Amino acid sequence: MNNIAHLNAVRAFEASARHLSFSLAAKELNVSPAAIGQQVRLLEEWLGLSLFIRASSGASRLTLTAQAKIALPEISLGLEHISQGLALLQKPNINNAITVSVSPAFAAKWLLLRIDDFQLKHPDYDLRLNTNSRSVDYFAEDIDVGVRYGKGNWLGLSQALLMGEDIFPVCSPDLIKQGLALPKDLSNYPLLHDHSMPISSGFPTWTSWLAVQEVDDVDTTKGLKINNSASVIQAAVAGQGVALGRSVLVKDDLACGRLVKPFPALDSSTELAYYIVWRPEHDSIEKVQAFKTWLLETVAAVT
Repeated sequence: MNNIAHLNAVRAFEASARHLSFSLAAKELNVSPAAIGQQVRLLEEWLGLSLFIRASSGASRLTLTAQAKIALPEISLGLEHISQGLALLQKPNINNAITVSVSPAFAAKWLLLRIDDFQLKHPDYDLRLNTNSRSVDYFAEDIDVGVRYGKGNWLGLSQALLMGEDIFPVCSPDLIKQGLALPKDLSNYPLLHDHSMPISSGFPTWTSWLAVQEVDDVDTTKGLKINNSASVIQAAVAGQGVALGRSVLVKDDLACGRLVKPFPALDSSTELAYYIVWRPEHDSIEKVQAFKTWLLETVAAVT
């Protein structure tokens, strides 16, 4: 026989067992003591065992059998879970999970340093970060919103400019002390190369930056090549060479002195920028709008 068919009997037993009284259980469940006793007997008949030790006539308190004592905690927990599940069914069907896609470098060097502000302002949202280094499929992987770095031409996605970026060399403070004063001095230092994006995308390289500065006697084929922007920055912080810094990613390292700009006046702009991107059908979804608004307000506050 299905256990669910005896749910009322289970409730009657659990309440009686907690109170050790049919009368108190009846008050809790808003039925008569006789009804409680009948439900308990039905459950005992179905189980084929006694749940209470019946005392002599006139005794008001019940005594649980040894088996009932063992089973009671699990039964109480099960009824609590059922109540919680039914409560969830009565709530509006709101999916409060936000899946956000960002690059590993943007997550490590910008977003994770500020994301607690979003969670404080929107505690009801369940934020899930997708930090895949590859370009994810927003539709196949059910991504709600994200930040991408590029020219703003992603087919099938809505997009809004988040912030632009400048490019300039950065290094540890110790390298400055060794005589790094002019761009031509870079020939005496190891260069750190960021290979996280293909050159064909317009991603800045040492070759392109030095060409703008009209410096042609620095060998840009040598140096450590890394396919993760955050790791390039960390290598520069560790004094392993000079990196071509991206202003958004090195902002906090510059502010706290872990990195310095050897040539403060030689910033170069890039046609690449950070964009908020989302699926067009999510234009009016409240959680997506909340995250987009927070991103834009945060950028406005720190620039």
